[in-house]
Amino acid sequence: MPRFPDGAHYRVEIPSVEGPRCLDAVLTEADRLEVPVSRVSQGSGVGMLTDAEIGEMVKLGAAAGVELSLFARPCAAWGPSAMARMPAGAVLAPTAWGQDQLTAAVDEIRRAADLGVRSVLVSDLGVLATLGRLRTAGELPADLQAKVSVMLPVANPATAEVLVGLGANTLNLPTDLTLAHIAEIRAAVDVPLDVYVEAPDNLGGFVRHHELPTLVELAAPVYIKFGLRNAPDVYPSGTHLDDLTTALSRERVRRARLGLDLLHRAGSTAVCSPPGAPGLALPVP
Repeated sequence: MPRFPDGAHYRVEIPSVEGPRCLDAVLTEADRLEVPVSRVSQGSGVGMLTDAEIGEMVKLGAAAGVELSLFARPCAAWGPSAMARMPAGAVLAPTAWGQDQLTAAVDEIRRAADLGVRSVLVSDLGVLATLGRLRTAGELPADLQAKVSVMLPVANPATAEVLVGLGANTLNLPTDLTLAHIAEIRAAVDVPLDVYVEAPDNLGGFVRHHELPTLVELAAPVYIKFGLRNAPDVYPSGTHLDDLTTALSRERVRRARLGLDLLHRAGSTAVCSPPGAPGLALPVP
């Protein structure tokens, strides 16, 4: 089985950690339930956080040895695109709509990097390619990682190879790929895969905990992600939703505990990375 640099097969990721209070809740609950969280990701976007809020998240993540990944938005769904709001055009929603949105997304990546963030979610091919070029040219930190969002579909091995060639460091796969599909992509690329074990309703609402033992074996090195079914869509989030988003964050950690318990009962010998492990894009205070 391929592994992470520390020899582990899998790592735990908690998504939709939308601000400092959510991150603090995740870290507190992870300590209480003994869940080794390696990465948290955010979906509302860099632009929905103040510099002070990002700075607080950077300090919390660095102290805990947890990678912090913020979304590089805006995108078509947040702009004037009518097509992105139509059933047939929904695939366009995560794309950068025009040069202005492309520039804005890259500006937010620069801002996040300047504040110490070393991992950004990308949902647009042009944004990914630009990030890769700027990183190669030394205009962005060499250790800044590009995490391809689930909103940029990586549904086959050829697509996975293209995205890695453009500079992707990890690939978030569609939530409904079969284990066989996931194995095909793993055979094509060496970068870590990010796979939802439980997906929010707007991404299918799948609860695939029972597949964890096989998933870890086939997809390693893999980030197992615990979203939350039967939870409201809170993007873009803000302080007006703090009580809700912190409660959702705590429950995602509990879902991760359920997954780890299942792996243990199944007799899995796969190894999980601890926080602070080599290869994590840890924030820099």
